[in-house]
Amino acid sequence: MKNLKKRRRIQIVVLAAVALALSTALIGYAMRDGINFFRSPSEILAAPPPETEVFRIGGLVAPGSIMRGQGYEVRFIVTDGGAEVPVVYAGVLPDLFSEGEGMVGTGRFVDGVFRAHEILAKHDETYMPREVADALKRQGHWMDDGLGYGTDAGEAAPPGGY
Repeated sequence: MKNLKKRRRIQIVVLAAVALALSTALIGYAMRDGINFFRSPSEILAAPPPETEVFRIGGLVAPGSIMRGQGYEVRFIVTDGGAEVPVVYAGVLPDLFSEGEGMVGTGRFVDGVFRAHEILAKHDETYMPREVADALKRQGHWMDDGLGYGTDAGEAAPPGGY
């Protein structure tokens, strides 16, 4: 009788462990498409991701690079100061999207061009996404102004800060 109870307890523990492992695997499988890693232009050019991988790119929109195509297609260059990546986006750009400003795009890197299906721009004049600021800092094009915002290299913060 004791042996039967012990065997039953072991079976329940093993079954629970298998169920936990299976549910963890299913959750991870379901979330695999929802995870988009961030890459700077320098990282993309140093180690180009596969064409099937969806990821986020961030940096500054290069001055003079925005070109409007037919319909809603827009082409521009995103840079982190160390490298430049051409971007193609078909859609309506956010109102705050402009040259020399920070942006984050989601899409794929195909044949040397980032094909974006979503573009995000900063939401006010002082905000810069953390990933973009970190990438610019690594390239030496972003300096912390002590207020947590930052200024472009060589550019002083306005009097009174931001």
